[in-house]
Amino acid sequence: MGNGPRDYTDKTLKRLFALSGNNCAFPGCNKRLVNNRNAKDSNICHIEGANVGSERYNPNMTDDQRAGYDNLILLCIQHHDETNDVPKYTVDILKKMKSDHESQYLIDKINRNPSMLKNTITAISEIALDEYRETPVLTIVDPNQKISFNMLKRNSSIIREYAAYHSKLNTLYDELEQQASIRKEMLLRNIKIIYENVKADYIKDTTDHIHIIRLNSDQIFDKVYDILYHKLDDSGLWDEDIILGVRVVLVDAFIRCKVLEEPR
Repeated sequence: MGNGPRDYTDKTLKRLFALSGNNCAFPGCNKRLVNNRNAKDSNICHIEGANVGSERYNPNMTDDQRAGYDNLILLCIQHHDETNDVPKYTVDILKKMKSDHESQYLIDKINRNPSMLKNTITAISEIALDEYRETPVLTIVDPNQKISFNMLKRNSSIIREYAAYHSKLNTLYDELEQQASIRKEMLLRNIKIIYENVKADYIKDTTDHIHIIRLNSDQIFDKVYDILYHKLDDSGLWDEDIILGVRVVLVDAFIRCKVLEEPR
């Protein structure tokens, strides 16, 4: 596979279609799209254009960024054409359109399949990782404060939207604890281990850890997600459930200071 703006990775396509529910993201459109093996380029739309002269083209992006999940939105052919009206459909408007669509689909998915989050919690808690001990963090941090402290940009909107499920996860954790389960502790422990390993790859021998983390906070958050996602490949869960469930659980872990740094 080359490095062109349309060389989408399998992981990007799976994530894109799973979070879209395989529906056009345009408000009010219920058009079903094809599966990711037969996806047409006309339906996989670039928010910031793929080529020089295309709509919303950003010369400062790399081709990998142009072909990445954050720059793609799924639209039916009709609405793909309509969003070529650049003054009306700016980068910010298309990103919000995508975010709103994904959030609504997640709400619908959880309502239809309430066991999705519990299954994800179980799968993550059963990941076998090296021994790691830490002092439990009991304080729940305001997500906006933590976003600001870590200087998150690209993932900030996702965290703010999915933070609403923090109470839902608390309820699930409480149910598990009533069953004498330690899944909450194991889940948060595993996520913390993954984060510390990812962080170590970035900070290396530097003494100014916070500066490096802030420069790379979005990439670090994404890397933790990617590792969690791949570790659940053999969990037996539906791929769509993993993609959706891991995102919610990871945002909750962010609020609990298991991912990125606690504000000082």
